Amino acid sequence: MRRLHWASIGERGTLIGMLAMVRIRRLLGHWPFRLVLRPVIVWYFLSHGVARRASRDYLRRLDPTRPRHALTEWRRSYQHFMSFGQTLMDKVTAWSGEPRREPLRGQGMANMEHAVRQRRGGLILVAHHGNLDIVNALGSQHAGFQLTVLMHLHNAQKFNQLLERATGRPRPEVLEVTDITPATAQHLDARIRDGGFVVIAADRVPLGVGRTRTLEFLGAPAPFPEGPFRLATLLRCPLYTLSCVRDDDAFQVDFEPFDDTTNLPRRAREDWITDAMQRHADHLAARVRRHPLQWFNFFSFWHDDTDSHHDPTR
Repeated sequence: MRRLHWASIGERGTLIGMLAMVRIRRLLGHWPFRLVLRPVIVWYFLSHGVARRASRDYLRRLDPTRPRHALTEWRRSYQHFMSFGQTLMDKVTAWSGEPRREPLRGQGMANMEHAVRQRRGGLILVAHHGNLDIVNALGSQHAGFQLTVLMHLHNAQKFNQLLERATGRPRPEVLEVTDITPATAQHLDARIRDGGFVVIAADRVPLGVGRTRTLEFLGAPAPFPEGPFRLATLLRCPLYTLSCVRDDDAFQVDFEPFDDTTNLPRRAREDWITDAMQRHADHLAARVRRHPLQWFNFFSFWHDDTDSHHDPTR
């Protein structure tokens, strides 16, 4: 059977259902939301075989020497899905401007504020790990924090509508990552020169367009997009990494310099892209190992993933 691309999987659930969940959270609070969330996640877990198998495959790769017990693997995968459900509540809480109960750990916010004050804008490399909406929402409270997000809008459309309708607050400027024209590039360059930031995910391959490279990731070859790194060579700017993960009753925020292409010679671009992409994949792998249940790529990610490799009853 052919390997499914993540963008072809689409979204499960309707906007009305998602809004209902959000209103339960906002009107009744934390625990009623979790009670309603649990059967929703159970239904999603049981009905979405592609995501379930991808989750179990990913968790196996984290510890290939671990004995394979079916019940234990199902329970671990279900916890992975529940962790994904938790992000919905965290996202809505963040964008609603509600008082934040969970403290922020790490120097991430301080490092970001320092970059804003120094007008050291740049390209921020992110991944589908953790919950970046916490940082985005907090950053939106600072007048000097200018943010443009490049993303695949196909699968995110419903959730973007959800957040805007439920919270009454606009999201940051969002541009379709596959539609970067010369005019778009000029706009992004102006954003950075003005001290702002451009955010792009560096862990999902484009659908039908753009080049990829095969990198070592969690012990096996996997395709990663070249686009974020080629964009970095065009924008000639500082690069940062950003992550925000739930750590028990707090959020761990990390915002760190990754590289700088300001003075990168044209003849060195290809070698730099090769090196930078693997460094970023290694950096992501280390983060994922620290917080494994918060990497949310519920589709066949590695080159050796195919639906035919899995028992369809799983």
